[in-house]
Amino acid sequence: MDYLSSNKILVVDLKTGQITEDGLDDDLVSSRIGGVGITSSLYETYKDRDPIILGTGLLTGTLFPATALSIISAKSPRSGRLTHSPFTLKAGMELKYTGFDYVVIVGKSEKPVFLWLHDGIADIQDASELWGKDTWNTTDVIRKNMGDDLIQTLVIGPAGEEGSDLAQICVNYWANGDCWGFGKVFGEKNLKAVALRGMGLLEISNAEDFVDQCFEIFETIKGSKIQGKAGVEDILIAMGESDARDWLAPVIHRHSACYNTPYPTNTFIYLNEDPKTLTEPEEPEPGFMITDIVALLALKKLGFSAMDAGQVLRACARRGLDPVAVAEIVGKSNQKDPKTIEQSLARLQGPATLPEGARFSSWAPPQPIFGDFGLSGGSSERDWWVRRQALAYIFGIHPVFANMSPELSEELILEMANTGAGLDLSQETLDQVISDVCG
Repeated sequence: MDYLSSNKILVVDLKTGQITEDGLDDDLVSSRIGGVGITSSLYETYKDRDPIILGTGLLTGTLFPATALSIISAKSPRSGRLTHSPFTLKAGMELKYTGFDYVVIVGKSEKPVFLWLHDGIADIQDASELWGKDTWNTTDVIRKNMGDDLIQTLVIGPAGEEGSDLAQICVNYWANGDCWGFGKVFGEKNLKAVALRGMGLLEISNAEDFVDQCFEIFETIKGSKIQGKAGVEDILIAMGESDARDWLAPVIHRHSACYNTPYPTNTFIYLNEDPKTLTEPEEPEPGFMITDIVALLALKKLGFSAMDAGQVLRACARRGLDPVAVAEIVGKSNQKDPKTIEQSLARLQGPATLPEGARFSSWAPPQPIFGDFGLSGGSSERDWWVRRQALAYIFGIHPVFANMSPELSEELILEMANTGAGLDLSQETLDQVISDVCG
């Protein structure tokens, strides 16, 4: 695979410490395209060894809009099925530039370790000093020890180490859509984290045409219905929460976008300082970045203030727990005090609801946001959501933004993938891959 690819599949056996590399075969890309198309295929190859697969979409990390997504694929402790979790921010892009398109992790280490991927090199590092730490402290220690604040981490907290089915893999300090209990899968392998840093390059076929078209598409999107909107507040309003702006106003500080994503889907709120502060905060941890809109909405519907909701979300992220599941369980207890909830997280148990038969994380809201996709509602909206998520997970498109932008049509994404990768992928191939990964 010559373009939009590092042409490497990394295989890491944590039991033996053996690390091997395979080439990314052109025929595999021609038949499975990328992202979950290929992680699903690799899962079947290594199925007997209980693998965790990290994978990039075909367009991940390029100039095509919203290509911030990479994927974790594994058997979910909660559903018992092969499922897929997104990771975005800068981590999805960073995986692409480490020099590996796909990473297969098998086996269980005898002692806690973390996997360090950087510049085409993979190292299994001792994580004894990290075990027992929360996600925030773990990320801080890894960055300090490696001397690089730009390192991105896929990390578990105490919940994953202790084998909770509700354990989540977080990205750096924040929640990021693992509703499948993959934090438990990391913990069972004594894998505390995967640290990512890369300075690699991607070769592009028809580079001039690809770059020019990417800029044109980006400008078209900026002038679409997202214009003038930002952050979780406008997403909540689009989902019918008309009072979201007033609800968030006491804590909102700024918005933040994932890599090359035209809309900032994340919002930083201040919990310990005045959110209107524009200078460097005095507190080392002034607040929390909301990345999980569905979890925030669940707490809002339970009657939490934005301040209290933020405190619960922060406690979940530090411990490495799925905040949507926590909100559901907390709702049944009618507990509203964030400090009491935080103290109860260590012994929190399910069950919590998962959509029946789902393969993709419910992190992306279950409806179009801002954009008009020409839906008639009812069951067709669910079918549209599944296909839209499959498309995003194959090509590496931010799954929340995928639900905002009808400008990113299947035909356009396929055309740009062929331009950049120098392939001749057809709509029939795409239909087949979507059918396979949704089955």
